[in-house]
Amino acid sequence: MDGDQDVVMVTTNYVPGKKITKVIGTIWGITVRSRGLGGNIMAGLRSIAGGEIKEYSKMLSDARNTAMERLRDAAKQLGANAVVEMRFDSSDIGQVMTEIVAYGTAVVVSDVSGEVERVSLS
Repeated sequence: MDGDQDVVMVTTNYVPGKKITKVIGTIWGITVRSRGLGGNIMAGLRSIAGGEIKEYSKMLSDARNTAMERLRDAAKQLGANAVVEMRFDSSDIGQVMTEIVAYGTAVVVSDVSGEVERVSLS
């Protein structure tokens, strides 16, 4: 992987076919979102009838995507080409806002597909 390629982000502690050559450290991408008054009214009306509240589902999906983009940007700025153990966390702020955090460990990985390790039993 060179600097022009995108950052690989995985929830595992390794990237298949790659080896970690450098651990940079913990990084994160954060966004805070709030629905507008109209969205809150529509969501409130939907909650009376029950079922999925699509306004909030879309908002949270968009927020996760934004947090991941910010995580990817942070990794690039530090010289990483991968993020391992990527996770999400969220919390409410004052019952009107939601914080979404994408976090993980920024690393540098290199291709090992051409490397062969020979194992001997003796």
